[in-house]
Amino acid sequence: MAQYLEDWLDGEVEELSKLPIGELSNVFFFRDPLRPNYIDSEHFYSPADGTILYQKFITDPSEPVVEIKGMNYTLQDVIGDKDYNVPSLVIGIFMSFYDVHINRIPYGGVLTYKPLDPIESTNKPMLAVEKDILNAAINPNNMEYLKFNERMYNKIYVPSLDYTYHLVQIADEDVNVIAHFTNKQHDIFAQNERFSLIRWGSQVDLVLPLDDRFDFELVLKDTMHVNAGLDKLVKIKIKNESNA
Repeated sequence: MAQYLEDWLDGEVEELSKLPIGELSNVFFFRDPLRPNYIDSEHFYSPADGTILYQKFITDPSEPVVEIKGMNYTLQDVIGDKDYNVPSLVIGIFMSFYDVHINRIPYGGVLTYKPLDPIESTNKPMLAVEKDILNAAINPNNMEYLKFNERMYNKIYVPSLDYTYHLVQIADEDVNVIAHFTNKQHDIFAQNERFSLIRWGSQVDLVLPLDDRFDFELVLKDTMHVNAGLDKLVKIKIKNESNA
């Protein structure tokens, strides 16, 4: 379950770091543990194992999600659409070398997806942020990859809420595989069902467009370590259930 970053480092990571690097990178890294598929209509769950880098309500499209060496990483950058201007809650989760890299659906619905080109140029390494996390000292200036790296855009429509949200998978420098478990568009996925794998270090951003029908309440704090399909990120409060 969710832990403060220091507790995760002192516990699971300390034990895993005792394993030979070959076993970690060739066997343990690709693990796919069995997990229950919790169904909870009041929460969005984490789509990835990893560390919460940021959680931010963006009401003004010109406001940065995060500032990196004077560069603004905006909502348009996250979604890969220069015209996107919907106020949104954005949560970024970084998957380290020690994390499970299977991604899961935060709230059940109909999935469509498409690869996006790098925002600026070729992919940049994520190693600096990996080191930050392992030292429990996250520095936004090391997140340059957010402005450059290739990504996969996922759109999930939730019929029960008549609501659409987004997941953006971001690849590391040496990663050219964001592998979905289905080749079909418009497949239906249950909440917390496995849908994709990203190889090696990577990140997933959850984007929840703000909606007059709902209030979104953050459940966890920045820099906490979370587990896909097990930890709740956002509580949904329906303002008028007759409209949901």
